[in-house]
Amino acid sequence: MKQEINQQVQFVTIDSEMVGQRIDNFLRTQLKGVPKSMLYRIVRKGEVRVNKKRIKPEYKLQIDDVVRIPPVRVAQENEPPSTKLTKVAELESQIIYEDDVLIVVNKPSGMAVHGGSGLSFGLIEALRALRPDQRFLELVHRLDRDTSGILLVAKKRSALKSLHEQLRDKTVDKRYQALVNGHWPENRFKVKAPLQKNVLQSGERMVSVHPDGKPSETRFRILQQFEQATLVEASPITGRTHQIRVHCQHAGHSIACDDKYGDKEFDQLMQQQGLKRLFLHAYRIAFVHPKEGTPVRFIAPLESSLQQALDKLTIS
Repeated sequence: MKQEINQQVQFVTIDSEMVGQRIDNFLRTQLKGVPKSMLYRIVRKGEVRVNKKRIKPEYKLQIDDVVRIPPVRVAQENEPPSTKLTKVAELESQIIYEDDVLIVVNKPSGMAVHGGSGLSFGLIEALRALRPDQRFLELVHRLDRDTSGILLVAKKRSALKSLHEQLRDKTVDKRYQALVNGHWPENRFKVKAPLQKNVLQSGERMVSVHPDGKPSETRFRILQQFEQATLVEASPITGRTHQIRVHCQHAGHSIACDDKYGDKEFDQLMQQQGLKRLFLHAYRIAFVHPKEGTPVRFIAPLESSLQQALDKLTIS
């Protein structure tokens, strides 16, 4: 099925948000869904022009450049949107905060942050469907598909850059709630264990503690002790794939209903309490607002299924 990506010639004047980008990267944000090979082809053929002149794919945009973007038609399979419309509509109600540079969304468990790995549709695609006039929408960071909670999405390149700098400087305070197997020791405040990522033949990603892995650290605090489980607060200092899940497993206290790193007996026990998903939720984030320069903090309460599972447990 033919899908119209861009039916008319567009002329875009470069502002301070766009300055410094390579033209090929800029075109990827303007012509979402167009293959990279086609973007390079229209640049090479001179269909994309800057100030009426041909340019190379590595050209860096300057302030007030006028970019000519040609009409582009792409043949691709268009899945019926009906199955996704409900998810898109539900996501609108999960937006915790939005302004002109930032969206803070409470991602549902089971939703990937972006399409890929056999998934054509994820949270960022849903947000773009909700905000079709928003030219720039990019994930600031990621959450595992089965993890719920706070996710930041930048609406401006400057906001993305600012938040990435804060993440690199480790000044973003991210906190999760996790229900783990057994009694977490009162004197265990952190897990420092190097993590190595492996991709199985099936394409599935698995992470393990390994001396050759990347340095990784998670800090922990007990929130509530139950007879057979502990609700902990986990604060990742580094941001490795599956970090909290593997660090909990390494400490001998796997997270409830973790199908990759869990404890089967404990998971069966929790499923009997009605828990049907990984009990890991990004509930709090604090950082400096990229535009205002003031400290901000956002909280996403536990979804009802997690709270109901906790209510059924016996406090020790």
